[in-house]
Amino acid sequence: MKSSATTNDAAAESEFPMIGNSGRANFQSLEIPKRVFSARQNRKSGFTLAEVLAALAFMAVVIPVAIGALHVASMSGVVAQRKAVAARIADRVLNEQVVTSGTGAASQNGTVTENGQSFKWTLNRDNWPVSMVSTAAMQVLNVDVSFSAQGQDYSVRLSTLVNGS
Repeated sequence: MKSSATTNDAAAESEFPMIGNSGRANFQSLEIPKRVFSARQNRKSGFTLAEVLAALAFMAVVIPVAIGALHVASMSGVVAQRKAVAARIADRVLNEQVVTSGTGAASQNGTVTENGQSFKWTLNRDNWPVSMVSTAAMQVLNVDVSFSAQGQDYSVRLSTLVNGS
């Protein structure tokens, strides 16, 4: 039995060279491979100062352009949203005039506040020119809704024809 135990210990030692017969780690016999880098290999392993400066210069140009593009996109989104609200207000004013048979002054105006923003509207009633085909008197209703967004003034105009009599 003793001979088989020594062969098992020898096999364990060959599989795990750090562990000897005592079962303790033997770090003195462990060899760590040392890598030797030449000066040429060190130069290829990193970035040169010129490459870093070129990358920084590129980023100094790209980042402000990207931020400017995001700002323009945000502004146009706000303007588009307010134009949609202004068109909805103009449509509402036109529908009220059509339903009430268009009675009233030739020009009306008012202010609507929606989503914390003020929208001023003006309704103008004009005679539609009589054509050779139709002798019926028609009127054109124009609604202008004005608002401000991003420090600029914008307006939306909607028109419709109604029977003038």
